[in-house]
Amino acid sequence: MSSDTAANATPSGDSTAANSTLASASETAETAADAGAAPAPATAPTGANRRRGPFREGERVQLTDERGRMNTISLEAGGAFHTHRGFLNHDEIIGKPDGSVVVNNVGQQYQTLRPLLSDFVLSMPRGAAVVYPKDAGQIVTMADIFPGARVVEAGVGSGALSISLLRAVGDNGYLHSFERREEFADIARGNVETIFGGPHPAWQISLGDFQEEVVRTEAPGSVDRVVLDMLAPWECLDAVATVLAPGGVWINYVATVTQLSRTAEAIRADGRFTEPDAWESMVRGWHLEGLAVRPDHRMVAHTGFLLVTRRLADGVTGISVKRRPSKTEFDAEDVNAWTPGAVGERAVSDKKLRRAARDAIAGTNVKDTPEVTN
Repeated sequence: MSSDTAANATPSGDSTAANSTLASASETAETAADAGAAPAPATAPTGANRRRGPFREGERVQLTDERGRMNTISLEAGGAFHTHRGFLNHDEIIGKPDGSVVVNNVGQQYQTLRPLLSDFVLSMPRGAAVVYPKDAGQIVTMADIFPGARVVEAGVGSGALSISLLRAVGDNGYLHSFERREEFADIARGNVETIFGGPHPAWQISLGDFQEEVVRTEAPGSVDRVVLDMLAPWECLDAVATVLAPGGVWINYVATVTQLSRTAEAIRADGRFTEPDAWESMVRGWHLEGLAVRPDHRMVAHTGFLLVTRRLADGVTGISVKRRPSKTEFDAEDVNAWTPGAVGERAVSDKKLRRAARDAIAGTNVKDTPEVTN
């Protein structure tokens, strides 16, 4: 019997029931469309519900006064925000919709908004310096971090870049972060759970040295993207080449010219990667007031360099770009001249790290309504 004949041989009762079900479903869809109702959503991505709805106790809120000054506070039942121009009770904000305007006890108005990711990153508790939003955005774009990607990251710091990477890979992706210091890992974990409303299903964080741990935990050629924010990324060449899939992207965030040059020369000498590209970005705001349109007096200038390369297939030798001869050897004096200590960067005290970890964990104590689960 042919398939057409078999299909036509369906009992009439079953056929009638099927047609009735289809008609009912069609009528329901048309009714919903006529009413302007949106289709029933699937399970919301992790953290999405935290970005919607009225303000809840424990949430961070950005207050902007009538002169444009901004302050970020954590809402507490019975708490108050004090300035030299009166105080604002937190209970006046809890339960209000995002974007409300509230008034303090002396009539001062405040605009209330949930902090954007760029605002949150610059105001969240930190132990190490954060990767600025301008750099995190370029890392996600220029490294082509796609939904579902398998990404490894070293140098978690305070978790700013981890948040951007998790948003890019999504719930079905994978981000494995490596951090040497447990204090930094605690701060990063608190900040990530604060903005996502709990642990992210795609995130795994491990303590230890990246070179040793990544080859132990990740299968050879199983990683799509590698993101390194560390002092000496050139020491990780073999580890990156082992776990990165052919065609995969390796992007480095380094602070100094010496680090940039040494990493680039090590990649070229290795032969398993494409010719590296490097750049930095600077963001300059503009003042807009009537006809007074001019650049702002302040800008976010140099924060770090980005250097990107791609893994070649096994057994392939990279094409060498012809260039003029130049000095490519580094001695200890070259490297030591640009270490954080040599340029005057102060070490973060243990006391500050403990306080930042407590503040980061406290941000996870948001009291949700029953229907908000992430």
